[in-house]
Amino acid sequence: MSHTTVQVQNVSLSFGGVKALTDVSITVSSDEIFAIIGPNGAGKTALLNCISGFYRPQVGEVYLYGKKITGLRPDRIARLGIARTFQNIGLYTGLSTLDNIMAARHVFMKQNFLTSALYFGWSRKEEIAHRKTVEEIIDFLEMQSIRKQIVGTLPYGLRKRVELGRALALEPKVLLLDEPMAGMTLEEKEDIARFILDVFEGQGDTYPDSPVLRDGVRSIVMIEHDMGVVMDLADRIAVLNFGRKIAEGTPAQIQSDPDVIKAYLGEPGQPG
Repeated sequence: MSHTTVQVQNVSLSFGGVKALTDVSITVSSDEIFAIIGPNGAGKTALLNCISGFYRPQVGEVYLYGKKITGLRPDRIARLGIARTFQNIGLYTGLSTLDNIMAARHVFMKQNFLTSALYFGWSRKEEIAHRKTVEEIIDFLEMQSIRKQIVGTLPYGLRKRVELGRALALEPKVLLLDEPMAGMTLEEKEDIARFILDVFEGQGDTYPDSPVLRDGVRSIVMIEHDMGVVMDLADRIAVLNFGRKIAEGTPAQIQSDPDVIKAYLGEPGQPG
């Protein structure tokens, strides 16, 4: 039975006199890939930022499993089970792939400075357990050959893959993906699409000891400009235009919606 994971209720967000979002509501169910599409400047990333706590809306509320999370700090929201990737990659470019993904595990670490420095007993066991999880994510995303490489030296497509790995290291129930395939080659897009589907469905037989890889994430909310990818992956789609939601439905419903066609193509007779 499907349950609501994320609910955005009548959210409005302004920066000075500029309205980024106006009265936007969406409901995301468990076992669902939910896509948010729209022209540039439509408010898509602003909506993701409201869900993940990077922005606090002036009006409206955001809920996770029925619990209000509006106004909570991003790290608190991450601990509750929401992880995200960014449109502009936000990795530690001077660290290796492994260290970037390991950095995300700090939210689960119980060791203090003294036990960490002395590396005694349970502190060492904790480090080993987190390292095992990270190595499984590296294996899952087929990044063994770059595990020790400095992220700043990697090509763009691989850096996007590392960022996905860092989000998975938070063991999210809900995964927010902001243009996960932007700037990628066709082959790289196919790889990322496969990883998204695999982590959504869970890989229990292959990774029985890794919670997020074994069970999969409950919901994925994805912003993506490649309409072919959206139509292939998404169960439902919301369309934003000038900060307002103008349509919501299945891929088939969205493809034939006149308001969506107008938002993307303009009015008939309008100059291109």
